[in-house]
Amino acid sequence: MSEPDAKSAIHVALTFDDNFWAPAYAVARSICLTTKRRAEVVIHFCHFGLSAEHKADLDKLSAEFPSTFNFYAMDENAEFAAICDRLPKGRRFPPIIYTRLMLNHVLPPSVERVIYLDCDTMVLAPIERLYEQDMKGQPVAAVADPFRLHIMMGRDMRSKQGIFDPADDYFNSGVLLIDLERFAAVDVPARLEEMRESGVLKRLYYDQDMLNLIFRDKWTELEWRYNCLDPWFAHQALNPYIIHYTGHNRPWHLFNLVAFRNIYRHVMTNELYYRFWRHNLKLKWRRRLNRFIGRK
Repeated sequence: MSEPDAKSAIHVALTFDDNFWAPAYAVARSICLTTKRRAEVVIHFCHFGLSAEHKADLDKLSAEFPSTFNFYAMDENAEFAAICDRLPKGRRFPPIIYTRLMLNHVLPPSVERVIYLDCDTMVLAPIERLYEQDMKGQPVAAVADPFRLHIMMGRDMRSKQGIFDPADDYFNSGVLLIDLERFAAVDVPARLEEMRESGVLKRLYYDQDMLNLIFRDKWTELEWRYNCLDPWFAHQALNPYIIHYTGHNRPWHLFNLVAFRNIYRHVMTNELYYRFWRHNLKLKWRRRLNRFIGRK
């Protein structure tokens, strides 16, 4: 299927590794289900180590919707690897999270604006509402993070003193609207290198802190509905547009206490939902076994 006209296209980027293919499928399907402009949606899957079996699941979206789905193997991208090698990593935050820092290098030059979504989100309203928001000349538009004080300042509100001012605004990076030309002009890789050389990088909360430092006073605030964090049942009556499951309870856990849990299961589809649950169960026990035998 050919891509829509550049002026009408709605570009969305998702980043994930092979263990998160099913939530990526759910996010993409939620976008396609709720938009009135399905043929104009272009979803860019930026993946790391995606297996043929899991890619086949994502390919099924093309048979259901007239949208465009592009794939980018980040583990084969030398520029991405060079930048990633110099950034901190951990099990909860694998290298793929840094893709959002260099989307202007990954996506085709014809893409002028893109929505970035974490794969623990679900879209409940037409995605074009977000895509058409006025960015007021800024490179990034995002929702303010209600947990900003603890994230900005760390333990006892002291461990990050000198980096952030607790009176500053701070956004959550799980939902971003990005003007790629203005984003590129900031030269994110160069700014990251400055942070690494100064030692600041080691004190940060991964890419969200990095983005907030780089784009301090260079972002436009969006309404909370575009990134409803850690949604509880009461949020169901408040009409959020995008929900973001940031807490310990996740909608793909078989027993969960999160908002819109039944909708999420059917968006992922029952077949994939239970297959993903079994995948995670195997992964959990494999990690426990590896710890028991002393294998990393």
